[in-house]
Amino acid sequence: MSWQSPISPGISWYEKTVGDRPEYPKMSGSCEADVAIVGGGFTGLQAAYNLARKGVRVVLVDANRFGDGASGRNGGQLGTGQRSWPEELEEELGYERSKGLFDLAEHAKRHLLDFATEQDLDIEFMPGQMNVSHKKALEADYRANPEIAASRYGYTQSTFMDREETQERLGSKFYLFGVRDTGTGHIHPMKLLVGIAKAAKAAGATLHEQTPALKIERAGGRAVISTARGTITADRALIACNAYIGNLEPTTAAHVMPIRSFIGATPVLDAFPKIIPGGESIADSRFVVRYFRKSRDGRLLFGGREAYTADNPSDMSVHIRRQIAEIYPELADIAIEHAWGGSVGITMPRKPYVREVMPGITSIGGYSGHGVMLSNYCGKLYVDALTGGSAELDMLGSLKIPAFPGGARLRTPLLFLAMTWYAMRDRL
Repeated sequence: MSWQSPISPGISWYEKTVGDRPEYPKMSGSCEADVAIVGGGFTGLQAAYNLARKGVRVVLVDANRFGDGASGRNGGQLGTGQRSWPEELEEELGYERSKGLFDLAEHAKRHLLDFATEQDLDIEFMPGQMNVSHKKALEADYRANPEIAASRYGYTQSTFMDREETQERLGSKFYLFGVRDTGTGHIHPMKLLVGIAKAAKAAGATLHEQTPALKIERAGGRAVISTARGTITADRALIACNAYIGNLEPTTAAHVMPIRSFIGATPVLDAFPKIIPGGESIADSRFVVRYFRKSRDGRLLFGGREAYTADNPSDMSVHIRRQIAEIYPELADIAIEHAWGGSVGITMPRKPYVREVMPGITSIGGYSGHGVMLSNYCGKLYVDALTGGSAELDMLGSLKIPAFPGGARLRTPLLFLAMTWYAMRDRL
């Protein structure tokens, strides 16, 4: 990613089950390229793949190993649409722009699944997602959402679930109602990430792991990326660091804030067949979202307990198990075989951040927890923009994304206070 070094403690279940995970060499000396990329997650590697297959000389560097950041450690849920429901965006942006952003997200979903098919990748796709609520006050919104999606956005794969259906499909009495979406699903993100890197290398991209970018600047009309192992001089550059931007580029850092999120994996739940019997993924109505799903082999992957500082809890599994037990009391003593964390890049309005931060140097990130499909697609859209224009990337670039208040010194403590307030509201 950026200059930052590692990522978070805890070996993830994804790392244990990914299979072949090739290593890529550190950079060894200065070089030139048409396009330089900093960040080896979904955005950067998709951009490298699409550039290389068009014959563009591309060099990509990452501070760690590919998959050590959010792209290899996330919840694996694809979702539908943007971070906010389309009716919410319609109130803010108007129907035309809201519809455009919804369609963009559907294109992103299709792009990800088509890529996996074309590359013959087994990303362990499982269909279905449920958005569920713990607050009675949200029922009218949840009831209206599928009807709005169908009548105004042409999306007919979602339906409202009453209390009985919600509890039957989750195998839990904790949530009151929800929306079931059969037009999306969830994946093993590390398998996708490894597959993109292999495809990018095969297409001719030059890929380097464990090569932190120390500085990025314009010099002589070109982009210059400095590392401890040499410089990359390129006509254009893409910053694809997202939550791991650190101090590499201050404009991005002012607009994309890292928050920590943690996931635990249980043993296979053979003794609990009523828990998520349909195999869907779940995200709940909290501002501090809880997200969980069953893997293809039947274990519960449970994520939550966002933290708004750079620290990690000393024992993630304790906090994860406590949250699991609220929803599934019968799992109060379940083992947590793997527990891991990572940073999610958020923006103030929870919309993606796409900006030219210096002439010829573009930064893309801030997917705000909705990045599995959006980040992949944005990597492709960046290449489309370079090689002929992209109305969809322009649509994202036109979104108003204010900087976090307080400057570098106060940004993190102010965010901590704000998110703590929202976490308290979630309990009411």
